[in-house]
Amino acid sequence: MNPEFAPLFKLARAERLQLVEDLWDSIAKEEAQLPVADWKRDELRRRKLRFLEHPASARTWEQVKAFSHESRRRH
Repeated sequence: MNPEFAPLFKLARAERLQLVEDLWDSIAKEEAQLPVADWKRDELRRRKLRFLEHPASARTWEQVKAFSHESRRRH
């Protein structure tokens, strides 16, 4: 831990949570300003189009997690 941050750990829990929320919000604002590469935008469009054409191909978050866990067990 950086010694400069030690005083932050002495803050009350509610104050630390507020600090985390404020930091996270500031990061989100910065990321919203980052440009998206053309290839990423193209890939997102391709995936959205595929979903719109074949909605049954979509998976729920639970299905994705289950598949991931099963894949790890096999390796």
